[in-house]
Amino acid sequence: MSSLVSKVASGQLPAVDNLAEASRRSLSDNMLLIVIVSLSLFGVVMIASASMAYAAEHYQNPFYFANRQLLFLGLGLVVGGLLFQLPLSAWEKYGPYLIIVSLFFLLLVLFIGKEVNGSKRWIDLGVFTVQVSETVKLFIIVYLAGYLVRRGELVQSTFGGFARPLALICFASLLLLLEPDFGAAFVIVLTASAMLFVAGVRMTQFIALLAGLSVVSTLLILLSPYRLRRLVSFVDPFSDPFNSGFQLTQSLIAIGSGSLTGTGLGNSVQKLFYLPEAHTDFLFAVLCEELGFVGVVFVVSIYGFILWKSFRLARIAEEQGNRFAGYLALGIGVWIGLQSFINMGVNMGILPTKGITLPMMSYGGSSAIVFAIAFALLLRIEWETRGYAKRVLRNVRPLEDHL
Repeated sequence: MSSLVSKVASGQLPAVDNLAEASRRSLSDNMLLIVIVSLSLFGVVMIASASMAYAAEHYQNPFYFANRQLLFLGLGLVVGGLLFQLPLSAWEKYGPYLIIVSLFFLLLVLFIGKEVNGSKRWIDLGVFTVQVSETVKLFIIVYLAGYLVRRGELVQSTFGGFARPLALICFASLLLLLEPDFGAAFVIVLTASAMLFVAGVRMTQFIALLAGLSVVSTLLILLSPYRLRRLVSFVDPFSDPFNSGFQLTQSLIAIGSGSLTGTGLGNSVQKLFYLPEAHTDFLFAVLCEELGFVGVVFVVSIYGFILWKSFRLARIAEEQGNRFAGYLALGIGVWIGLQSFINMGVNMGILPTKGITLPMMSYGGSSAIVFAIAFALLLRIEWETRGYAKRVLRNVRPLEDHL
C-alpha cells in the first residue's frame, strides 16, 4: 500500500480529485462504433443510388456495386474484428515489417499491376483487385507512430532523426508517382508532416519541408501535361466544358441542383451517364444533388465527429503515457480528415481533380477494407484507454479506504 501512496504522490497515478474527470474522458460509450457503422451503411445506400443506371447498363444488375460494397464491408468487418484483438504493442513492434512488405508490393505493382485509365495501381487477384496504395497509407502511419516513440528525442534535436523517416516516405511517394497516383502521395506526405510537427520537429526543418514539398509539387504539375491540364480545367472548367472540364462541370451542376433539401434520394439526373465516376470519386456530388445542403451538413458532421474523436483519443492516450496510441490516433484522424476534405473539395471545384475516395462511402474494396482496419485500430485505442482508467480506479479506491 505504501508503494501505491508513493505513486499517487509522485504523479504516476492521478489524484483522487481528478479521477472522475479522467474517467469521464477515458470511459466512452459506443458512439464511435455506431457512427462508423452508420457511415458505412449510408455509403452503401448512396452507392446504390449513384450507380443504378450504370450498373444496369453494364452488368444487368442495378445493385451490382451496392452488393459488392456490402461484401467488401463484410470482409472489412471480419478482418477488422480479428485485428482488433491485437494489442497496440504488437502493431508498434511489427510496424517496420509492415511498411517493408507494403513497399515491396508497391514496387511489384509497377511490374504486374493492372492498368486502368493509364495508371497501374491494382494487383488483380481474380475475384477482386487490390489497390496497394491504400495499405501503404495506413502502414506508414503505424510505422511513423512507432518511430516517433522510439526516436522522438532525435526527431526533435537532430536532422538525422528527422530525415530518416522522411527518406522512407519520399521513397514510397516516388513509387506512387510512378503508378501514377499523385493523390495518394499527397495524402501520405501531408499526414506524415502533421505527425512530425506534433512530435516537436524543429520549426526551421518543418518550414524547409513545406517549402520543399511546394517546389516538388509545382514541378510535378508543370512537367506533366496531364496534371497541367487538370490544373487548368480546375481554374476554369467552363472554358472547355465538354473535354478537360467535363467532369468538374457536371459535378458542379449536380451540387448546384441540390439546393437546400435536394431532389430526393434516387432522383439525381447527373448520375445518368453525365457525371463520370459517380459512385466512386464523385459520390459526394450525387449526394449533394439528391440530399441537398441538409445531407451535406449531416455527412460533414459525421466526419467532423470522427476527426474530433481521433484527436481526443490521441490526447487521452498521451496523458496516460501511451505515446504510440496517441500518435496512431492522431495520424488516422489526420488521414481521414484530410482525405475527406480533399474529396469534397475536388467535387466542389475548390481543389484540382485527384483520384481520392470519400472514406467508407465511395465504392472500392481496398479502400473499404483498409479503412475498416483503421477504424478497428481507433476502437482498440479507445478500448485500451478505457481499460487504463478502470485499472486506475481499482488501484485508487483501496487507497481512498486506506487514507
